[in-house]
Amino acid sequence: MRGLQEGIARDARVERGRLAFRRECVIGSVHRKTPDENQKPSARAARKRAIIRRPFILLTLLWLAGACLRFTVLAVPPVVPLLHADLNLSETDIGWLSSLPPMLFAIAAVPGALLIARFGTVPALIVGLLLNAFGSAARAAYPSAISLYAATIVMAAGVSIMQPALPPLVRAWFPARIGFATAVYTNGLLIGETLAVALTIPLVLPLVGGSWRGNFVVWSLPVLLTAALVAACLSRRNGATNATAIAGRRWWPYWRQPLIWRLGLILGGVNSMYFVTNAFLPDYVTAAGRADLIGPSLTALNFCQLPASFVMLGLAGRLVKQPWAYRVTGGLAILSVIGMMTMSGFWIVFWSGLLGFVTAVTLILALALPSVLGAPDDVHRTSAGMFTISYSIAMVLSVVGGWLWDMTHTPLAGLAPVALCGFAIVLLASTVLRANPSSEET
Repeated sequence: MRGLQEGIARDARVERGRLAFRRECVIGSVHRKTPDENQKPSARAARKRAIIRRPFILLTLLWLAGACLRFTVLAVPPVVPLLHADLNLSETDIGWLSSLPPMLFAIAAVPGALLIARFGTVPALIVGLLLNAFGSAARAAYPSAISLYAATIVMAAGVSIMQPALPPLVRAWFPARIGFATAVYTNGLLIGETLAVALTIPLVLPLVGGSWRGNFVVWSLPVLLTAALVAACLSRRNGATNATAIAGRRWWPYWRQPLIWRLGLILGGVNSMYFVTNAFLPDYVTAAGRADLIGPSLTALNFCQLPASFVMLGLAGRLVKQPWAYRVTGGLAILSVIGMMTMSGFWIVFWSGLLGFVTAVTLILALALPSVLGAPDDVHRTSAGMFTISYSIAMVLSVVGGWLWDMTHTPLAGLAPVALCGFAIVLLASTVLRANPSSEET
């Protein structure tokens, strides 16, 4: 009996030892350090900083790319009087010159979508930046109107490749914050417009001895620098580059889709109001006997877009699918054009500023629509179709405005088509109600 009791006690001690061993194993596995915990504190901190920096870097690149969309384009209006004097350009010639960028934005948008589908969004963006920079600098190479037109075509082709690349980047990098990311790169676009117009006369022209050729070279430098930054930053982040590849490699817009045409007409109205006004406002105030208002009116038109872009950083996601927002901005744009055409003096500056504010709001909303309303894999080709239609409208209205001015010898005729664009935006406001369950706009 005693031996039996000792055997039972021994078995109990063995079982308790096994249980203790298992408990230690479980506790050890729970408290075993993860790879991150094995890292030194400095390494973990560096990793956290890298995670925080990545969105900031991507937003910075979006902002710079947006600014480069307009640096070289808006370097022209402040030097229009110099082009008149040096190259003997008529108002119709100025109309053609101002129509070349929107013409190329329309023609080269679809080839830009093809480039995106074949090589990826980031390589297409870099190619567009390089063409933009070299084309702008080439405008200074030869002293003739034909060479000016040819170099402008190259510059505008680069911009037209960049434009359909940005909405897919927004969708790929910030799928849950499309409105905010769109507002960021549009803020860069608007600041690029403002800097080019506001700094050319007081700063850049004195720097280059009053030469319109030197002016074009100066504004090509930040575009070239941005191309280098995009290549340097994203070449180390293969994930960011690969994430922007387009699934299925589809690139040709589905032209029978009504959405593309509606989006194109909305953006076309915004672009027409902006480009036509920038093209003819300097000569309009000159004809009104107030050449001293060229700088203030152009600055107001472009600078007043900045407050709108900062406001839209917080509101774009909420307003992008609200029809009333488009009706309000379209109506205010009509009112602004009427005020510019019927009033004089510094009232022209005031109405120019209001027009700049409301067109900026509408522009930000319109640029977010392809990412919000389109399927994720179709954002690049929907954007390309929208840009093709919108800039075709802007091109036609720029030429028509110059032709009406020359035919009627009435400055008001050059701005009359701008008012019609406001009516188009109001009428098409219901387009944004189109539901798309795949969109993740916040």
